[in-house]
Amino acid sequence: MKISARPPWLRKQKRLTPEVMRTRRHIEGLGLHTVCESARCPNLGECYACGNATFLILGDHCTRDCAFCAVEHGTPQPPDAQEGEKIADYVRGNQIRYAVLTSVTRDDLPDGGGAHFRRVVEDLKRLLPSLQIELLVPDFQGRRESVESVATLPIQVFAHNIETVKELYPAVRRGANYQRSLEVLKIAASLRNKQASPRIKSGIMVGLGETEEELKRLFGDLAAVPVEILTIGQYLQPSKFNAPVHRYYEPDEYELLRDKAVACGIRHVVAGPYVRSSYLAERAYRGSL
Repeated sequence: MKISARPPWLRKQKRLTPEVMRTRRHIEGLGLHTVCESARCPNLGECYACGNATFLILGDHCTRDCAFCAVEHGTPQPPDAQEGEKIADYVRGNQIRYAVLTSVTRDDLPDGGGAHFRRVVEDLKRLLPSLQIELLVPDFQGRRESVESVATLPIQVFAHNIETVKELYPAVRRGANYQRSLEVLKIAASLRNKQASPRIKSGIMVGLGETEEELKRLFGDLAAVPVEILTIGQYLQPSKFNAPVHRYYEPDEYELLRDKAVACGIRHVVAGPYVRSSYLAERAYRGSL
């Protein structure tokens, strides 16, 4: 059953305080993009007020059009060769010690954007050697060389979101493939303690119509990778053009979801209505150590 009315306890205030506006102007002034803005994240005000943001590299137009996502789709601009230096400028100015970077999907690029990820991280580490970095990557269309190139960078976390259960992929993740996303995570995990040692992370949304049994299978698949950090949050329909919400989970149900995922073998699980893959990411990383 599809529902639309959001319960009162799931309405987070968006306060455009002077601190939030200052962060927004700084980011825009550098010509940068954030997934906070592009994906209409409900946590934007909270994070921007502290100067935190999840940077969206490779432009703000995605070559795919997933039913759950608010990011604009269409023909992207060429990658910005100075993007890493611009992010370093922002990070330095806000004394950020743990930066989270993600990107749109770039199926138009031969390597899916893997080389640009590498360039951005290398520029950041050259300019800010002590900076800790978490990358949330697309599937690179399953290209092993792209995944390996990014997973072997000097980063703390390699993340790729599975997003939802396998059964909902045709309706919710057009252009994506469940097994391919699992393989991206498996490739990165296979490099641990060999060429690299980042934590392996993924994230899902609930409320799209998944069943308890389907979630259990998903948790098992992620544990087998092995994924070490998992985030679970409520899907919130960003616009009338996106997939509808099928169910709003009650706050106490997230503890049950967390327990089930941990029981399947996932080391560290963060679950809650407003949890997003990059929300309080440093805290999740520290909790997994």
